[in-house]
Amino acid sequence: MSSSPDSHHEASTGSDSEEVRLPLNQFYPYIKCALCCGFLIDATTITECLHTFCKCCIVKHFFYSNRCPTCNIIVHQTQPLYNIRPDRQLQDIVYKMVPSLEDLERERMVKFYKERGLEVPKTPALSPPTPVPAKRQKKDAPRHQVFSIPPELDVSLLLEFVGAEKGIDDYKPLERRYVRVSGEATIRHVELFIRRKMGLSSSCQVDVVCGDQLLEHCQSLNDVQKVVGADGVQDGLLVLHFGLVLPS
Repeated sequence: MSSSPDSHHEASTGSDSEEVRLPLNQFYPYIKCALCCGFLIDATTITECLHTFCKCCIVKHFFYSNRCPTCNIIVHQTQPLYNIRPDRQLQDIVYKMVPSLEDLERERMVKFYKERGLEVPKTPALSPPTPVPAKRQKKDAPRHQVFSIPPELDVSLLLEFVGAEKGIDDYKPLERRYVRVSGEATIRHVELFIRRKMGLSSSCQVDVVCGDQLLEHCQSLNDVQKVVGADGVQDGLLVLHFGLVLPS
């Protein structure tokens, strides 16, 4: 959870000769955590929706929910922690805009260790260390650090858009056609993913077909694979065709 030092700082923009100063509170929506309402500490971003929170805040939140606290989308069906990443660039911006924040957080961390009789880390600075040059890092990286796909994400999907019924033209193209998900996910989850990525309105219906079968919302992807068999698989991918129609 973050600290909240005196906020009467001002951010400046422009050249030295013509400087424009803005009150720090104008930037609060971008540098404050929506969970603890303090400035971001260890800024961590959800990859599915790009909302950012303090690391400890979002980890605690995921103990009892798998949804984003801001937009309420499902971050991951079973392991939401797989879909969060540290946002070091944003954290550096926060520290530059609130100069005393990093020092205050360092003091709190040292106090935390001392109160519990633990050894204080030799370098308690919160800013990330200088990265190793890319070539050397690639050469020295051990094999076990290579990212592996979590075992529960056992179904690879190819989402093929077949078109929209006349009268439906307010949608975005689906840029992410290849998706790996849990076999326990249902066609309803797939539809929600499509709706979000394409910005569909609630008045638009999404029909999903695999092989020659129109799929029901309640069917899991495991069930679809069993029913459709090899007819719905292409190069190891479960192919789902979908179209946009107006409700009958």
